[in-house]
Amino acid sequence: MKSRFSRICVFCGTSNGKNPSYQLAAIQLGKQLVERSIDLVYGGGSIGLMGQISQVVFDGGRHVLGVIPTTLMPPEITGETVGEVRAVSGMHQRKAEMVRQADAFIALPGGYGTLEELLEVITWAQLGIHDKPVGLLNVDGYYNSLLSFMDNAVDESFITPAARHIIVSAQTAQDLMSKLEEYAPKHCGVAPKQSWEMNQEL
Repeated sequence: MKSRFSRICVFCGTSNGKNPSYQLAAIQLGKQLVERSIDLVYGGGSIGLMGQISQVVFDGGRHVLGVIPTTLMPPEITGETVGEVRAVSGMHQRKAEMVRQADAFIALPGGYGTLEELLEVITWAQLGIHDKPVGLLNVDGYYNSLLSFMDNAVDESFITPAARHIIVSAQTAQDLMSKLEEYAPKHCGVAPKQSWEMNQEL
């Protein structure tokens, strides 16, 4: 199956969550990447949903790149990593490197860290720093309240309709991948990508 993407960055929890559907979704997304010959970029480690998807992609013969701050590298914190590990100095460098390496982004269920990473890549797209697709795997409605917040922010004129278009959501990995393959960015009225590339280093 031919894909427009070479590498996708996945944000997800270091917990499995209490709903078995979350683990199943991570496995299904990993299989989608393998079937479409897409490599994985992620936050490193082998625990929680991170471990589920990285193992599936690695076992499927695709390249796995874990980007992780040196302070989080001890195995007792993140578990044993699979694939290539790239050490960085801190959390900002980690996100910047993941953005550099990936052609698109997907968030599985997760907590504060997942949400922070997701919102930052959305914001960077809004600002015109990148024009890469951002997907939300809304497993069993996990992100319904976040999507409702975004819709309300549009109604209240804090988010433009063009910026709301940045986030693509679906309830299954297959549907989400299909939507991301078809995604076309809309200009959000901020600085174009070229101007950021000249003046700012991710």
